[in-house]
Amino acid sequence: MISGGSDTSYIKQSVVNRRMFILSAAKIVVFGGIIAQLFSLQINQNKKYLTLSDKNRLREWKLPPTRGDFQDFFGNTIAGNLKVYQLHIIPEQVENFNNLIIRVKDILQLDQKTFNKIIKKKNSQKPWETLIVSENLSWDQFVKINFYLHELSGVKPVLSVARSYPYKENYTHLLGYVAQASQDDLLKNDEIKKRHVPGLRVGKVGLERSLENDLIGMNGVQRYEVNAYGKRINQIDYIEGQKGKSIRLTVDTKIQQMCNKLLEDKVGSISVMDIFTGDILAMHSSPSFDPNLFLYGISHKNWKNIINNPKKPLINRTITGLYPPGSTIKPIVALSALENNIISPNFKVNCSGKIEMYGQTYNCWKKKGHGIVNLREAIKVSCDTFFYEMSRRLGVDRLNETAKKFGLGNKVFSNIFNEEKSGLVPSTKWKKNALGGGWVLGETLITGIGQGYIQTTPLQLCLMTAQLANGGFKINPKIIVNERDETFEKIKMKINKNLEKKINGPEFDDAMLDLGILSSKENNLYKPLFRNQENVKFVLEAMFASTNEVGGTSYSSRIEDKKYQFAGKTGTSQVKRITETQRELDLDISQIPYEDRDHALYIAFGPYKNPRYAMSVFVEHGGSGGSTAAPIAKKLFKVILDRHNEREKIKQNNINLKI
Repeated sequence: MISGGSDTSYIKQSVVNRRMFILSAAKIVVFGGIIAQLFSLQINQNKKYLTLSDKNRLREWKLPPTRGDFQDFFGNTIAGNLKVYQLHIIPEQVENFNNLIIRVKDILQLDQKTFNKIIKKKNSQKPWETLIVSENLSWDQFVKINFYLHELSGVKPVLSVARSYPYKENYTHLLGYVAQASQDDLLKNDEIKKRHVPGLRVGKVGLERSLENDLIGMNGVQRYEVNAYGKRINQIDYIEGQKGKSIRLTVDTKIQQMCNKLLEDKVGSISVMDIFTGDILAMHSSPSFDPNLFLYGISHKNWKNIINNPKKPLINRTITGLYPPGSTIKPIVALSALENNIISPNFKVNCSGKIEMYGQTYNCWKKKGHGIVNLREAIKVSCDTFFYEMSRRLGVDRLNETAKKFGLGNKVFSNIFNEEKSGLVPSTKWKKNALGGGWVLGETLITGIGQGYIQTTPLQLCLMTAQLANGGFKINPKIIVNERDETFEKIKMKINKNLEKKINGPEFDDAMLDLGILSSKENNLYKPLFRNQENVKFVLEAMFASTNEVGGTSYSSRIEDKKYQFAGKTGTSQVKRITETQRELDLDISQIPYEDRDHALYIAFGPYKNPRYAMSVFVEHGGSGGSTAAPIAKKLFKVILDRHNEREKIKQNNINLKI
């Protein structure tokens, strides 16, 4: 009996011992696993979890790059930057967007209309895209958001920069404007793609767009330590971005502002150019608009006002407006006829007010005619009949060659303004290729007075005038200051040398090119555009008569003070054909519907004795060039020439700094 009980006790003890062993082994395995896992976490995966921890503890912000400035010739900032406070929300980091946005609305005290726009914007975006709630918070709003940041998960207050245009509408078409980078901008420009942050503003038109890669700058980076609620505790690191390149232009703000004032309530363009250096002093298109409207996203109302304006303020008429040049083409027609030995200066025509050819009547602007006129007189009084006859003898192809040589029918800036247009100087070959028809004589006649197929931009007319006024030499128009640009004195020396070379023959140039001493581009600059310079001088003197002698078409706009005395040529460009009935009525401009009125043009250079500047004035539907455009030039020339000495001082200072 005793032996049986002992066996049972032993068995029970064995079971207990086995269970204890299993439990102990299990404990060892579990604790071993825990220790191994802790070892793995602490040692093997230390860097991984440290990084994850830092990501929870640290926040990194890629800052928007600071855009480079634009300055005028005198160093005035014409496009700069302002610091602005923005509010972004990252939807991916938000648990309940509706609750969050209502809380933000209460903190910022947003009105219902603004709130609805934010909701609409959020719904139109991808879930991972940053939502920009506000691009221009007040300081008080910015402080409030930062104070409540611990309860606003996914909300990101941002200190950013915005473009500022202190001269508003004065530089709109020249500079362009910036707006939020689009998907198209990101696809087409790698620099924009690399530097993109939510709300990045990039150039859309004008110099802002064409010089984007120079202006955009480099991003800065901020790293902050945050608490468990996401509130910033401490700035850990800050890498300063690099501001974009500041670009100095050749333009003069005082002259640009004067152009804006003179074209107030008018549709048109004014261009001013140095006839030797090619510097653009002013380039204004009217009407204009304030580019600051686009900085934070233009309102629907402002945008509708701009696009529904019948005067079309979005159009840069200076470089994209194509118009028949009217009688401003006549100096080139005269020069072409002289250069090709078609006529002499003494050639005369009897103007009776019209000529008839093949059953078609071609009228002179003066109903009763000018009587017997020679070439000088024809330019002075702008006799159409004389130019009909001269053009008939000249032919359109020879006119095409001369006109293109002096800058018509080609872009003035090859790659600065993407929107610039080339214009058109017709020829027999052009018509056959473009329209599939033969050229007819009547088309030559009307081309000779700047009508028909021929189309130019106002800036091309300014370049044409500049290259006539400098004696007939090729120049390189520019709007960006380059410290390596040649001085007026050096340019004059080159022009004189090129004149000597022309007199001595082309062999010298060819030899220099063969030796590699001159590049073809260098050889092309400041080269003579004429065969005989006396022909150019004759045309310039006739333009002087047109402005400064009794009977000249712009005589009423003359300046007798020789310091300001200038020469010019008026132009009146027909918008639609005048019927015989309308011609008989001889209506005043106020009696003609606005859209049917002729365009008014004027080209000029001055001072006459030692010219330095050329200009073109264009007034859309302005009527007569003599009564509308020439008086504008008169007012502007005084400002230009009074500013000349100030401009020369700046150039001299730059030369002294180089030395």
